[in-house]
Amino acid sequence: MLIGALVGGIAGGGAGWGVASYISGQNSGTTTSSGTSETNLVVNDTDDVSAITGAAAVAMPSTVTVESTTGSSSSSGATGSGVILTSDGYIVTNNHVVTIDGETSDPDLTVVLSDGTIYDATVVGLDPTYDLAVIKIDATGLTPATFADSSTLNVGDTTVAIGAPLALDNTVTSGIVSTVHRGITVASSEAQDSGSESEQTTPDDIWGFDFGQGEDSQTTTTSYIYLDVIQTDAAINPGNSGGALVNSAGEVIGINVAIASASSTSSDSSGSIGVGFAISSNTVKRITDEIIANGSATHGFLGASVADNTSGTLGVQVSSVTSGDGADSAGIEAGDVITSFDGVRVTDATELTALVRSLAPGTEVDVTYQRDGSESTVTVTLGSYEDNQ
Repeated sequence: MLIGALVGGIAGGGAGWGVASYISGQNSGTTTSSGTSETNLVVNDTDDVSAITGAAAVAMPSTVTVESTTGSSSSSGATGSGVILTSDGYIVTNNHVVTIDGETSDPDLTVVLSDGTIYDATVVGLDPTYDLAVIKIDATGLTPATFADSSTLNVGDTTVAIGAPLALDNTVTSGIVSTVHRGITVASSEAQDSGSESEQTTPDDIWGFDFGQGEDSQTTTTSYIYLDVIQTDAAINPGNSGGALVNSAGEVIGINVAIASASSTSSDSSGSIGVGFAISSNTVKRITDEIIANGSATHGFLGASVADNTSGTLGVQVSSVTSGDGADSAGIEAGDVITSFDGVRVTDATELTALVRSLAPGTEVDVTYQRDGSESTVTVTLGSYEDNQ
């Protein structure tokens, strides 16, 4: 069996603070967020609710369903999910949801709030490098999500995912954080060239992870992007893409982006096998803030060509450095083996590239490397990925 991949949101399970007080006083049979219409979250016994119910009750008013079509006579489309960023209508989702896996740069977008209200939406900005997009609806008084600090996550933390798998809106699933800082390589029709920081033109660790999106879209991609993600064991399916992965307090810790699924061929995908991924909230906030302010986002550039280390030790081997760029200026040389980047241990080129891309140009990071049996740590100022394409 090959490993195929579907885009999907990660599910989680959580324990919510203030669950009883949040739910008490709400309408019988449903929960609502303060000052908004009902959501489709059924709570029949408000005196006996689970922690997952509490987290979902907090987060659901900030989640939406996103529908994208080409608008042509032979229109194709896809259904994904999204998270409300601001009370005046800015929403984050995945780039592949908006563009239908790269089929269109000018989609017709519809957003359905958790209470069923429908709005047309417009594109604010797309970020194919990290598969994020910001769209906007003409609305006020919305309930924006609260974003948690994803750097404080522990493996084993409970998580809750909310989205529209298979177009089934307001679906709640649960699980745990399986690991953090998982580097994955994902085929994407909108990916930019991988640049000089990885020599892998066809990565050998791709494992079929892909943006297989919704029931109607098709992916015919040969290029790749690199993502630093949270891994979870939640059951997620197509349509969860762009939706919220939240913690026990109902705070967003990630935006669901992809899952691995068992399939007979790499193109015939099936449901979740409990290996899902979400872009961390800290990365999402940085990128979406830039898109809202500027219409686009930026990404870091190390200035080094790297490859998986084959010398028998963990780390990433530097093949070459670009004169005057960050790595070179910090004293990193060809042949060095990078073992840690910004406090995160790196074991392969995908992980390092994904971490670099997640940060903004100008960010100063500590890089630990080995040379001739000795270990050193230097501070590197990242350059701009966009300026080096």
